[in-house]
Amino acid sequence: MGFVIPVWFEITAMAVVVVILAADLLIILKRPHIPSMREASAWVGFYVGLALLFALLLLWATGSTDAAGQFVAGWLTEYSLSIDNLFVFVLLMSQFSVPRRYQQEVLMVGIIIALVLRGIFILLGAALIENFSWIFYIFGLFLVYTAWRQAFSNDDADAETETGIVRFLRRFINISDHYDGAKLRTAVDGKRVFTPMLLVFLSIGVTDLIFAIDSIPAIFGITHSAFIVFTTNVFALMGLRQLYFLLGGLLDKLKYLRYGIAFILAFIGVKLFAHALHVNEVPFINGGKPVDWAPEISTVASLVVIVVAMGVATGASLIGARRERTRAAEAGSGERR
Repeated sequence: MGFVIPVWFEITAMAVVVVILAADLLIILKRPHIPSMREASAWVGFYVGLALLFALLLLWATGSTDAAGQFVAGWLTEYSLSIDNLFVFVLLMSQFSVPRRYQQEVLMVGIIIALVLRGIFILLGAALIENFSWIFYIFGLFLVYTAWRQAFSNDDADAETETGIVRFLRRFINISDHYDGAKLRTAVDGKRVFTPMLLVFLSIGVTDLIFAIDSIPAIFGITHSAFIVFTTNVFALMGLRQLYFLLGGLLDKLKYLRYGIAFILAFIGVKLFAHALHVNEVPFINGGKPVDWAPEISTVASLVVIVVAMGVATGASLIGARRERTRAAEAGSGERR
């Protein structure tokens, strides 16, 4: 790995993160509301700044630019995947008609579920990497497959599957047709039943599980430090709630973002596969010996690829959205004439 992270730094960092998350949750529970653009922007800026400050502190604590570089590259990767997660959250909020006032609480619950699931997957992934070097081949192939699925998946089919799950649950659980604030249970005609909020939380939990399976191999392709892996996920998820309200309808305009994320996943998959060749112990590959000619992709190269891919995808999406608005305006003026 090339660097050592002091134990005191890991403990202090995790304690501070827990305090920030607890404070964020307390604010939501005490004052559920729809954040303004100014408020959402301030919070997103705060969390982005916090992540960059953490990278500098990591550099100071380890004396290694590689450690800080791995964190930034991993954070950007997880942040891009988290933005993709927002697309699904938007669909779920729309599908279940969640009152906008309570969407903050739903998002926070989703983030906590995601942190727990990713923590479990990180521990499992770290244990596998420590004991079975061949797992890099599996991770690499899985990410390439995920990239293909990301670029060419059928969103309509996914929506139909989610609707099918909801119908299945309604057959076995008494669920009301209306929300009662953010409550999971309510009384209808004197009978205790679940509210649709239960379906929202279950759907978000399943979504988080799927994204955890996708994102953990991706981050292990950038760093093998379990601490950096977990902190990149934490910092990527912490500002997700505010980013949801900041982006708003802009998410619909980022139609090429999925291809940028697919490219990043495919790139990291190839990087993992190349690393697997470098530490090869599989008997039927090169006689169980490392493959020296396989390229080793540096952290700096990974960071450049991630930034460029996200920049190109975002820029292309915004340009495409502008052209669509221009064509729509021209068509409208033509009809009026």
